[in-house]
Amino acid sequence: MPEIARDGVTLHYERQGPTDGPAVIFSNSLGTTLHLWDPILPYLPDHLRILRYDMRGHGQSEVPDAPYTMGQLISDAEAVCDAAEVRDAVFIGLSVGGMIGQGLAVKREDIVRSLVLSNTAAKIGNPAFWQERIDAVQRNGMGQMADPIVKRWFGRDFYESPAMAPWQDMLSQASVEGYCGVCTAIAGTDFYTPTSGLRIPTLGIAGSEDGSTPPDLVRETVDLIPGSQFVLMRRAGHLPCVEQPEAFAGHLTAFLQSIGHL
Repeated sequence: MPEIARDGVTLHYERQGPTDGPAVIFSNSLGTTLHLWDPILPYLPDHLRILRYDMRGHGQSEVPDAPYTMGQLISDAEAVCDAAEVRDAVFIGLSVGGMIGQGLAVKREDIVRSLVLSNTAAKIGNPAFWQERIDAVQRNGMGQMADPIVKRWFGRDFYESPAMAPWQDMLSQASVEGYCGVCTAIAGTDFYTPTSGLRIPTLGIAGSEDGSTPPDLVRETVDLIPGSQFVLMRRAGHLPCVEQPEAFAGHLTAFLQSIGHL
């Protein structure tokens, strides 16, 4: 599998689709790996050039000592895109992945031509909230923290179904160091001003049952960008690409068509 070293940290990424296809970049959420996007892939157009990666501290990427900064996470994504020679792409980011997308769009207009901001915001929580989360994870471990976290992630129907178990397992297996490192990066981020300066096509996606980034928070961020679109997915939580993959992929495809990316 492709890897790149940046700032002494090895980053894992995966590519699929034709090298000359329209490019899309997927950036996943805190506590998950690039496999977060597996459920939607069968429903996407087969000629897309897809780039996915594991952020530092997650999945098959290296776990450096915490804390991390949002600047590091953005530079990691930039390095992956440069290594994969991806340009003029639609960046699809969920939760912290959406924060990374906002920062990369400001920094590298040649890479990001358009944004999909799913279940994310310009600012998520506050430093006190994230410090409490870090303290709890360090005290109890990811295994004990996984259930209360996934209760905030998923809508009630999905949480109570057997389909939820693999995602709770993914979170349980996450690195404490990597998880807490990214928590610190989120805690220190406020993108209201830079995001309000963006002038690129943008789609916001929210889940009606999202306990982590409620719909009003997502809409508030997306509304910072003139001409943006917004979709509310009913009976979905923080990870609608997992709960309703076909519908999520349908929203993505419709947006890509609307901006002439397909």
